[in-house]
Amino acid sequence: MVHALDVLAENNFGDTRSGGLAGPMGLLIIVLLAIVTVLLIRNMTARIRRLPAEFPDQRAGDAADAGRRADFDGPGDATGGPGGAAGKPTDEDKSTSV
Repeated sequence: MVHALDVLAENNFGDTRSGGLAGPMGLLIIVLLAIVTVLLIRNMTARIRRLPAEFPDQRAGDAADAGRRADFDGPGDATGGPGGAAGKPTDEDKSTSV
């Protein structure tokens, strides 16, 4: 019975080498990742605080974007090409033939 307990209590997990640095290196990596994460969060918070509450030409920019989108819609009406409204599938889109 004592022999069985000795076998079970023996450390055979591969960490019996003297001078192992796995624990301290892992701790160092975790601490460095935590420091970098804190600095990243502080930097991004400062950048968000510097943003204005409202952008002044937001409506003018939307109108300009709509004009540019109409240029790239292709042939047909400005609502999405020959198929009609943008985003709605046409009969050609629904076909399963190859």
